[in-house]
Parts: sequence; C-alpha cells; structure tokens
Amino acid sequence: MIELLGDFPDDVAAFRFHGHVTKADYETVLIPGFEDKLRRHERVGIYLEIAPDFVSFGPGAVWADSKFGIGHYFDWDRCAIVSDVEWVKQMARFSELFGFLWPGRYRTFDDANADDARQWIAQPNGKRD
Repeated sequence: MIELLGDFPDDVAAFRFHGHVTKADYETVLIPGFEDKLRRHERVGIYLEIAPDFVSFGPGAVWADSKFGIGHYFDWDRCAIVSDVEWVKQMARFSELFGFLWPGRYRTFDDANADDARQWIAQPNGKRD
C-alpha cells in the first residue's frame, strides 16, 4: 500500500510505503500524487518513507515504477528516502553512488532522522544541495 502524506511544501510529493506495494498503488496514489504537483511546478521533490511493516514490491509495481521513472526522468530534483529497512537503505545508497546516471539527487535517512529528511526535501527548488 502507498499512502499519500500531507504537510509538505507544494513542490514535494510525499509518500509512505506499507506492506505489499502493487501496480494499482502506483496507478491510484503515487502517479496521480506526483503528477498533481507537476502541474503546478517545473520540478518536484520526492519524499519516501518506507515503513517498518513494508514487505515487498509486486512485479507490476516494479514495472510501474520503471515506467514512471523513465516518463518523468527530468521532472524531479531530489528524492529523500527514510527507512530503517536494511535492504532499502542499501538500494538507496547504490542510487547515491551512481547519481551521475540520474538528473536528481538521492539521500537516505534513518527513521530517527525523518525530520532532517523533511527539512532537506522542503528546501526551495534550486537551493537544494
């Protein structure tokens, strides 16, 4: 399940992943939530919390994520990933190391540092380091 989060600047699309994430979750929550922000902003920040109860991505979700990423390749400038799930942190660190392949920046935060992630992602576009 993907949950849309509030209390972020309008140029930040924020989500929390729980349990088993499906293609339908992308189609009904993540993609519309991101594209709603994109209608008002040239580029959007992405904030992702991976909840401790997160289990997996279904195959359809992996495909939906890939299509979404390619379709919006230049539409985001940063992605903050908050999680204590070890394999998620490792995947995010891989993205940080190979950031030259993506137009935006990834940064990972432990659950205890979620406030730091919110501050980092909330910086205005163009001022995010």
